[in-house]
Amino acid sequence: MARILVVDDEMGIRELLSEILRDEGHDVTLAENAASARAARQAMRPDLVLLDIWMPDTDGITLLKEWASGGQLTMPVIMMSGHGTIDSAVEATRIGALDFLEKPIALAKLLSSVKRALLRSAPAEQRPAAPSLAGITRNGALRDLRRRLEQVAGRSRIVMLRCGPSSFAELAARTLATPGRRWLDFATIAGAITQEQLDAARGGIIHTGDIGGLSRMQQKNLAFAMERLDRLDARLIASCAQGQAELCAAGWDDGLLSRLFEVVLPLPALAELRDEIGDLADEVIKHLADAGEIPRCRLDDAARPLLRQHTWPGGYGELVSTLRSAALASLDADIDASALRALLRPAGNVALPGLDQPLREAREAFERLYFEHHMEREGGNMTRLAERSGLERTHLYRKLKQLGMPVGRRIEQPE
Repeated sequence: MARILVVDDEMGIRELLSEILRDEGHDVTLAENAASARAARQAMRPDLVLLDIWMPDTDGITLLKEWASGGQLTMPVIMMSGHGTIDSAVEATRIGALDFLEKPIALAKLLSSVKRALLRSAPAEQRPAAPSLAGITRNGALRDLRRRLEQVAGRSRIVMLRCGPSSFAELAARTLATPGRRWLDFATIAGAITQEQLDAARGGIIHTGDIGGLSRMQQKNLAFAMERLDRLDARLIASCAQGQAELCAAGWDDGLLSRLFEVVLPLPALAELRDEIGDLADEVIKHLADAGEIPRCRLDDAARPLLRQHTWPGGYGELVSTLRSAALASLDADIDASALRALLRPAGNVALPGLDQPLREAREAFERLYFEHHMEREGGNMTRLAERSGLERTHLYRKLKQLGMPVGRRIEQPE
């Protein structure tokens, strides 16, 4: 049972939300305006707040800012609005809100958002383990990256991950957050950081996210935290899609940037991880299921070539969104190719692989893409694949083995 504070100036909405949440077993307190919300937050220390944006005395965005700047945003907040805009949602998320619900609120969406928020606010030992590179043990680029990350972090308290937009930087950083180690999401602190907030990372990890999005106040907080890393016995893992010169031109302090960029570890783009995209997808699916966002499922073997073929222009965020959508849309227990195909269909022309490589490597890249495409179309049936490609079966098996592609992973059905 969780303590939930519902703040809304409409009595009907307050009572409806209260009834739904109490039926789910939660202890609900109601507030009709910002003044009542301040008092209730101080008295009950809620595990979660549902906060309306439009209220007569003080709007919800202003109250959220007030809590953030005063170090009182210690609980997840879900914003609500009957006149919501994208700008409002982005602003609320930037300040520290976890989610944004548009009225009228669908029951399934409400319960899903509440469940996700309460999982985040639960004690660390009760939360599902966040995805990381630790679960990827097969030899390859991701395993090597994990070993480099652990090696670098063992020698420096500050590590900068150079990456593109929507990278898997947090997933890489989570690799260092072993069970029992604390984790501080630095970007959620909008106001001046307090010692109490820093103590939450003692012996653990301070994760900044992409520093290019930090405000001036958050930059000052960052400098404050970096001076205390030894005392906290903590490590700071930052990421950035911009270069040091670009941040300097944007007004960052030279000394702060020099310290942040002392140790830099580049992250590959998803398009460079074709051979391991399936392993990464398995980790994401497991986490989404543990968090209750999707049913328990696995990625069907016939769907894996689709992940390999895709170039992932939206990065890691696109991968997570695609897998979540496919899991919810799949008619079977597994995420099958049909559920992924429409989600990954290119909007325009597909760039040919390997055009910037030597001819031999480019030819291999094209052949791999060719066979992955037709293996997926034929459902893994090697007989039909041999007919479509015009190769004798023995030659086909030899070619697939040379390309490092799986063969014989499905039992072929009689013709």
